[in-house]
Amino acid sequence: MKKFTFKKASPVWITGEEKEMNVSLVLKAKCGKDARLDITGHSVYQVFVNGRLAADGPARAGHGFYRVDELDLGHLCDKDENKIEIIIAGYNVNSFYLIDMPSFVCAELYDGGKITAYTGGEGFTYERYTDRIRKVQRYSFQRPFAEAYSLSAKREPVAVSVTEDKNFINRGIPYPDYDFTAFSRVVSSGSFEKKELENYFSDRAIRNISDKLKGFRQDELEIFISRETEKTQCELCPCDLPADRIELDKNAYVIADLSAELTGFIELEIETSGGRLYISFDEILRGGDVCFTRLGTCSAIIYDLKPGKYKLISFEPYSLRYAKFCSDAERAVITKAGLRRFEFSAKDIIAAPEFGDEALDRVYKAAVSTFRQNTVDIYMDCPSRERAGWLCDSFFTSRTEYALTGKSLIEKNFLENFIMPEKFSFIPSGMLPMCYPSDHNDGTYIPNWAMWYVVELEEYLQRSHDTEFIADAKERVYELLDFFRKFENGDGLLEKLQSWVFVEWSKSNELTQDINYPTNMLYCKFKKAIANIYGDTALSDEADRLAGKIREKSFTGQWFCDNSVYADGKAVLSGECTESCQYYAFFSGVATKELYPQLWDTLVSDFGPERRKNNKYPQIYFANAFIGNYLRLELLFREGLYGELLDNVRGYFDYMAQKTGTLWENDGDYASCNHGFASHTAVWLLAIYGKDRIG
Repeated sequence: MKKFTFKKASPVWITGEEKEMNVSLVLKAKCGKDARLDITGHSVYQVFVNGRLAADGPARAGHGFYRVDELDLGHLCDKDENKIEIIIAGYNVNSFYLIDMPSFVCAELYDGGKITAYTGGEGFTYERYTDRIRKVQRYSFQRPFAEAYSLSAKREPVAVSVTEDKNFINRGIPYPDYDFTAFSRVVSSGSFEKKELENYFSDRAIRNISDKLKGFRQDELEIFISRETEKTQCELCPCDLPADRIELDKNAYVIADLSAELTGFIELEIETSGGRLYISFDEILRGGDVCFTRLGTCSAIIYDLKPGKYKLISFEPYSLRYAKFCSDAERAVITKAGLRRFEFSAKDIIAAPEFGDEALDRVYKAAVSTFRQNTVDIYMDCPSRERAGWLCDSFFTSRTEYALTGKSLIEKNFLENFIMPEKFSFIPSGMLPMCYPSDHNDGTYIPNWAMWYVVELEEYLQRSHDTEFIADAKERVYELLDFFRKFENGDGLLEKLQSWVFVEWSKSNELTQDINYPTNMLYCKFKKAIANIYGDTALSDEADRLAGKIREKSFTGQWFCDNSVYADGKAVLSGECTESCQYYAFFSGVATKELYPQLWDTLVSDFGPERRKNNKYPQIYFANAFIGNYLRLELLFREGLYGELLDNVRGYFDYMAQKTGTLWENDGDYASCNHGFASHTAVWLLAIYGKDRIG
């Protein structure tokens, strides 16, 4: 971590409100044409120059540290006197997306190389951002607040005070693209009626507000965004119209299409007679409509507008292909509607190879798009429901970054965040959070995912040769090993692991106790990784003995069984076998094709995407995309079975690429249709087509 020092600025916030939920502040200043802004804060800010979005930040860091953006604003300063506006929200709630720490902003504005404005001093004015309605529901269980606005609200000056000192560090990674993509077509148009429903969306992010899940209770809400949006019941009428100018009469709606799923800030210009604008969005259509709660989210924004012209842009980034606009104004005209994209910069990605195959070309483009949308400041699982930095997912995405860029810059930040804090609140000492930066007030963790941190660390060393970071991580790695030793039985096998033992999204997750063999296979690989990273030969020997015990205990003569359960004090195989368990065995090195040639041949020949149709070996539960199918493809790649691999890629992923232009969390569209780990498909395609940067 490289320390950053502001020359004059101090961190500030609205006096007495640095721990209040969902408070927003506006900073304003003026500058000439040679402007630069150094800025950081918590939780999230947007920087505008003359009304145009210049940046969103900061890049996330672990508890107690804050990354600083150094923004060259000159390319946007096209006037002699330019207006700088910074909007920053302090959320002060726990989430999977952002840490729960007090709000602040710290900024220095340079003009011609001289500081002309700085927080804690002169040059900035401060207003409460009353445009945004404060007491609203959470966006999801995993993310903080949804958005609603009353643009008739008057902003008033507000007093700020200097807060406690912060640890500032450099950003360390490239800045994202902010290209604009307009909606391509209107695919449905008609009218809506406001109706009360018998049942409304009500998930845990609404029902379970408490100290463990912070937010505003239902009886505190100024506006119930999801409920008000659900009341707009539309008479669906498919169409095919241009989207460059959308004219809405009283109680009219349209559904607009981006042509593919993208991530960014919803942006539009609107001229309205005054009224309420509802915007709801999702990755897919269900029954021809936008189901904005499909992911357990409130994927909706409400604007209350006085008569006039407005340029609107969402404060948070969202992931969508389709957006529905409903207006109750007598007349509203929407133009320039689209997405201000928030994703990894295209200029840092290598040119695509020539595949000579339409399906592979589609899948590769979808993989790159998925990577870009899930890789801005850290590796994310999805840019929609969570925007969370999950381990295991990161193992796959880290390979994609290196394959597409030849670097591991985002990975360095991602791994570094996990070793920043002295300890993690709410989870046991020695354990790592399942995703981070985040707060898990309910005490949940995934022991398996902590192992993936070390498995990835081994590959990071091979890619980066960053021995300094490896040394910095050593204490945390061995603390983790000590945590697991408490669960080893007399055979060295982990048993009765606590919290959320996760193998993959399939039947495998129902077979995790008492002794789970995929988890122990990963534990074997985990020990080997530590041994290889730190030259620990004793631990390498332990891993070899563990592999032998797994083979002895788990293999039935035909398949590896997923788990043993205790009966009368004795561990007995459950008899349940999953496809993913077989892949874990070979991926971890517990099994090899030399040791188990018949099983290997069966997996290669009789498993894969076609097994859903022929249902061969019905007693073996199917794997899912995350992560069983990916382990399968990795095994095919390792053995040089490229023909089989490419057939599997077409079978597993082309229908995804055709539907959303992205790759999915599962093998169906019932969850996220844009998941970072899935971008790993590009790694295999690049390697096969001669651009191998796997490392």
